Amino acid sequence: MTRPTGGRAVVAAVDLGASGGRVMAGRVGPDDLDLTAVHRFGNDPVEVRGTLHWNALGLYAEVLAGLRATLADHPDLASVGIDSWGCDFGLLDGDGRLLGNPVHYRDRRTDGVLAQVSARLGADHLYDVTGIQALPFNTVYQLVAAQRAGLLDAARTMLPIPDLLSYWLTGAIGAEITNASTTQLLDVRRRGWALDLVERLGPRWAAPRLREPGEPAGALLPAVTRQVGAGRAVPVTVVGSHDTASAVVGVPARDDRFLYVSCGTWSLVGVELDGPVLTEASRLANFTNESGVDGTVRYLRNVMGLWLLQEAMRGWAAAGERLELPALLADAADVPPFAAVVDCDDPVFLPPGDMPARIADACRRTGQPVPGTPAEVTRCILDSLALAYRRTARQARELSGRDLDVVHVVGGGARNGLLCQLTADACGLPVLAGPVEATALGNVLVQARAVGAVSGGLAELRSLVARTQRVVRYEPRGHEAAWAAAERRLTA
Repeated sequence: MTRPTGGRAVVAAVDLGASGGRVMAGRVGPDDLDLTAVHRFGNDPVEVRGTLHWNALGLYAEVLAGLRATLADHPDLASVGIDSWGCDFGLLDGDGRLLGNPVHYRDRRTDGVLAQVSARLGADHLYDVTGIQALPFNTVYQLVAAQRAGLLDAARTMLPIPDLLSYWLTGAIGAEITNASTTQLLDVRRRGWALDLVERLGPRWAAPRLREPGEPAGALLPAVTRQVGAGRAVPVTVVGSHDTASAVVGVPARDDRFLYVSCGTWSLVGVELDGPVLTEASRLANFTNESGVDGTVRYLRNVMGLWLLQEAMRGWAAAGERLELPALLADAADVPPFAAVVDCDDPVFLPPGDMPARIADACRRTGQPVPGTPAEVTRCILDSLALAYRRTARQARELSGRDLDVVHVVGGGARNGLLCQLTADACGLPVLAGPVEATALGNVLVQARAVGAVSGGLAELRSLVARTQRVVRYEPRGHEAAWAAAERRLTA
């Protein structure tokens, strides 16, 4: 592995989100942390004969293009690390060939599977073993659906998305633990595959060796080295390959009394713990215990997130109404609060489609005024998201016993000043918004530590983020009674 000179290194973070990807060059040293966006690209699903897929080969081509551009500017590149969303995967046959494009988690093939698997294994048993929130798109339900369709007959290995891309780059097979934990196939206590669950459900696949963040994943294959114009086989380092795991590393927290909101297409809202919370109250609250970097637990809930606004804006654009987000947020800020609120986690909002119409239907069902203008729909979405964060913050505190002094909003949502202020108001806590690129920063920091450019644990890595990255503070404005009344509307 190439060692840094002068205490600094340049590494490449491949950060794949559910709506777009990027390759970032990170220059890191004991007092330096700087990111440069080298290559950005879209990540749109492709529907083929009624099934929604990811364009995995297209993503791989974009990764190669990003690495090629990075190496052109940084021929001394010390490492590459890959993170992505969770739950989705590629299936390899016995010769290591991909068996079809990975299916998108928003596809309808898992409809009804969660209830069937829970009835067969027991929802309480599944939670006691895995500690994972019951969501219809979890890998375990996708595998059962794939098995019923005969798609596992030729499969030998299942690789989560970042591990699939790492395999194509290096030829080495493995599964990084933070992403593997989202499959609902990992034993949360042992931090190993729950093979008894797999056997009881029936899917047959060779469980790949689990890898920890910071381990070497291999080096670029000779053919890949030539494709990206590298003068040598650049090392690939295992990072927190679930994007939220990397984002939590990039939270500029001063101590452990913080709630994080990793806010993008999804909002991941939770606290960082030393061990899982596996109580019945935790299961009923649908909290998840996902593995984090350095043996931590990401104790959180998935909230539907900015998907609602993103999908609404796609619908308006398709109808010829081109809206700029800053102007839309400014108009939404002038809309009276709490005119209408919805349950962001209602499954009706999960698939693609006409989001404003579904929000209108939800308001009609609950006897609320129907938001008509884009500004009113946007205000409804943001008020509802802040309410979801408020509820999750309260539950996280109660279920984990962790006191909270501050909310850290990281990711793309940190740019949304209206949402950040509403979150501070709803939670009754200061919000520190930023960094926007927390996921890429966490990815870069784990690599930099592995190649010797920085040292220390999570506290030291976060201190470097706090010293070098811009953060905006929002103070709560004391509208507790109004937020409590709005919340009661959703629980009545």
